[in-house]
Amino acid sequence: MEFMQEALKQAKKAYKKDEVPIGAVIVKNDKMIAKAYNKREHSSATYHAEILAINKACKKLKDFRLIGCDIYVTLEPCAMCMGAILNARLEHLYFGAYAKSDAKGNILSSEEINERAGLNHKTVITGGILQNECTLLITDYFKQKRINNKL
Repeated sequence: MEFMQEALKQAKKAYKKDEVPIGAVIVKNDKMIAKAYNKREHSSATYHAEILAINKACKKLKDFRLIGCDIYVTLEPCAMCMGAILNARLEHLYFGAYAKSDAKGNILSSEEINERAGLNHKTVITGGILQNECTLLITDYFKQKRINNKL
């Protein structure tokens, strides 16, 4: 719970900067080695919390393989981020809110990507950690955006 709480703190930082409130934390040996929040709206399409946290952790460990590391994310990762999680060889993915699948967009869940990736590495996935808090933060953000007519 401690690490998901920190991911929530990161997500709240994103919210304050008018970014979709998603936070990520990477842990190795029960120590936080990287944390980040979404910066996509003000930076780049690839500046998702997970990608930024993975980049920080790789730099810290001086290796793209994050063997023995876990990632905590407030929202189930998108396909791009799940690909990065698998490529980085993260051991465990813990996430809060479940992403809504979109049949028209043919979006796969993290679990489906994990199983279909065809890699020799699989990440153990646990969803629903502090689910209510994570979901509320995201739904409140989009509610405020609609009220302000920004969507």
